Amino acid sequence: MSSKRVSDTEARHPRQLRRANRDRVLAASMAKAGPVTRAELTAATGLSAPTVGSLAGELVRLGLLHELGRGPSTGGRRPRALQFNANYGLVAGIVLEGRTTRFALADLAGRTLATSQAPTPQDHGPERLLRWMSELIRSLVSNTEVPAGRGLLAVTAGLPGAVDRKPGTVAGLMPGFRSWENLAVGADLERLVGAPVVIENDVNLAVLGEHWQGAAQGHDTCVFISLGVGIGAGILIGGELHRGHHSLAGEIAVMCMASDDLARNFGTRGCLETLVGLDSIVHRWRPEARGDLPQRTAQLLRAARAGEPEALQVLDAAATLIGMAAAHVSLVIDPSLLVLSGPLVGSGGEVLERVRAVVSRIIPRPPKVVGSTLGERAMLSGSLLVATQKVQERLRQSLRGPESRTGESQAAAGPAGFLNAST
Repeated sequence: MSSKRVSDTEARHPRQLRRANRDRVLAASMAKAGPVTRAELTAATGLSAPTVGSLAGELVRLGLLHELGRGPSTGGRRPRALQFNANYGLVAGIVLEGRTTRFALADLAGRTLATSQAPTPQDHGPERLLRWMSELIRSLVSNTEVPAGRGLLAVTAGLPGAVDRKPGTVAGLMPGFRSWENLAVGADLERLVGAPVVIENDVNLAVLGEHWQGAAQGHDTCVFISLGVGIGAGILIGGELHRGHHSLAGEIAVMCMASDDLARNFGTRGCLETLVGLDSIVHRWRPEARGDLPQRTAQLLRAARAGEPEALQVLDAAATLIGMAAAHVSLVIDPSLLVLSGPLVGSGGEVLERVRAVVSRIIPRPPKVVGSTLGERAMLSGSLLVATQKVQERLRQSLRGPESRTGESQAAAGPAGFLNAST
């Protein structure tokens, strides 16, 4: 009996090693933005050429790699090129805001296939609003031309508040959506869309988006500051999101900017958001101004461009406080880059220049301060990145799992069948 156990262990070991090596080949293929040859995979994985050839063949049969034909010759036989099959499935991103909710659909390389946006319903509770979001995502999928059988494999939803990502709940500080706090948003939305869901703070997604496709490319330690009705920061340290112990890292909206207000009614007077939130700035300029906030903001910015002293004074005071807050964050994090985003920054260079001047005056070796290059797309870009990373990791976990009798039958069942089974 003991000899049989030894024999089983010996028999399992080669299969386990093969599954691990298959995962290495897929990971190396995913890491390459374009086509890759078997020779390149051999160099990247350290495996033998015959092993890479055999494992690559398995991944082609599973539908995870494409065979692209022969590439250019470098002196001998022309190599066969492979590429990760980004059309294996779809991912979606959602960014929920008080006025507008934005949606995007992408392939597994994060390439955007379709986008849409809709006014955020104002009279819906969490359950109805989540159902509305899931319906719009399903509609976007059905209206987008995609290969047959390639379904939705993951969704990332960005929320305007502190998020405890592991359980997918709102930890707090979600203005306009107070009833969402401590709600299991991730589990509820997952049930509605029928795919795994990641819940993340929207500004965290923005810094990931800028790092991936925008102004923060090449800056692994950087800060993204969103300046609007709400104010928040997303922080990358060494290329990784910094969330903090209570998932409150970057919640600079409550940064105390006036010590006199701390003892009186802090939270409604002396914090950063009450001082330089967009509605506060506009109200300070023209308390009697009519129209909704975007209209009044546009009026303020037009007045500043026209040289109106009151408008310039209000913006200068706001930029000074924003610069102080940005400098304080920078002194703690020491980033190489600060990215600012919002209507005040996108309107022209005056506010950005003032923020740069304040940061430079406070910090001996200041970071570079720039405006966002993605603008409103930063959060959606980050949401698609997170969703693709989740799917890629699930695919790799499936390949590392117990070996099935027929991997081909799972591939034929489509992405969901493959991910829900072991290969």
